[in-house]
Amino acid sequence: MADLPGLRFVRPSDVETMVFDWGTIKWMSEPRVTAAQRFTMGVVLLEPGKGHERHNHPGCEEILYVVSGQGNQMIDVEGERWQPIAAGDMVHIPADIFHATINTGWEPLKMIAVYSPPGPEAILRTLPGCRLVPPGEPPRRS
Repeated sequence: MADLPGLRFVRPSDVETMVFDWGTIKWMSEPRVTAAQRFTMGVVLLEPGKGHERHNHPGCEEILYVVSGQGNQMIDVEGERWQPIAAGDMVHIPADIFHATINTGWEPLKMIAVYSPPGPEAILRTLPGCRLVPPGEPPRRS
């Protein structure tokens, strides 16, 4: 069997951390890490009271799975609709649809984010508010 490019087992210390004013993301699977071509998967931590502003991902579906914490999720399908979300909930965001997330709790809101196809994670890396922390280094709030 030929060698496959990319990692097969990925630990948080293997990947960079994207630090924003609202929280952090670690992309555990993306083309740069696992060579996955059809999806990306990351761990998102939203700080209490913080969130993602209304945005969309052209041509890309998203799934959010809430690991811990609580928040509100908006999906703009036939008008903006906000729903409470908590541990165990899954949110499907169709391609091109505007959405937003806010942490309404006292602890970090931890979610697994999946994009299909890949792409939005690379765009996030280029945003002015993104600070990249190299693999293995702990993210520090500035």
